[in-house]
Amino acid sequence: MREFFKKFRLLGLVLLGLSMVIVFLFYRALQPKKMLPVYQPADFNPELVDSSVQYVKKYHTIADFSLVNQNGKTITQKDYADKIYIADFFFTTCPSICPIMTENMGLIQDEILNDDDVLLLSHSVTPEIDSVPQLKKYALEKGVIDQKWNLVTGDKKQIYELARKSYLAVKTDGDGGPYDMIHTENFMLIDKEKRIRGTYDGTNPEEIKELLEDLAILKASYRE
Repeated sequence: MREFFKKFRLLGLVLLGLSMVIVFLFYRALQPKKMLPVYQPADFNPELVDSSVQYVKKYHTIADFSLVNQNGKTITQKDYADKIYIADFFFTTCPSICPIMTENMGLIQDEILNDDDVLLLSHSVTPEIDSVPQLKKYALEKGVIDQKWNLVTGDKKQIYELARKSYLAVKTDGDGGPYDMIHTENFMLIDKEKRIRGTYDGTNPEEIKELLEDLAILKASYRE
């Protein structure tokens, strides 16, 4: 009789365990999957957005571009076609936030090194200083891997318009210059459809962690 109750108790524990697993799986299945928002100019601080697009509420995408990278190669949207990418704005002589941003972009580079779906793109806001040789020197100093990360320079008007009308990432500096800007610390997560899916403080380790988590969510959305 005692043996019978031992076996019954064991069976009960097994059934209880199975029940808990089933309940957990049902709970997971019923939870809504996290989806990243698609950001529009109207969602941003107006200081970061050109007045011509401030009230756009849908269909916003990154404009086509043609810039030159650290190797003197022309980089266009074709180089980022069907890719997720992370973009920012910087300049090589920046003494304040840029070194931290570049270091954190380097950490992201390490995470995506073997991921063919993800690239990086850093735009110089002082193209008159950041020539191709200057960008190459900076790239070598900071451990930039050419296949993963383009540092680009070019026409200042084009870079300014990309920053203000596409990436929504810089402020005008108010000195009266037509194409002068103050870049922010923002990193922008861009999807394969050229849409903004997130912005993050590129100097904040917690937000870099959040960016990587959101990147995983975005990648998963293309597999479903």
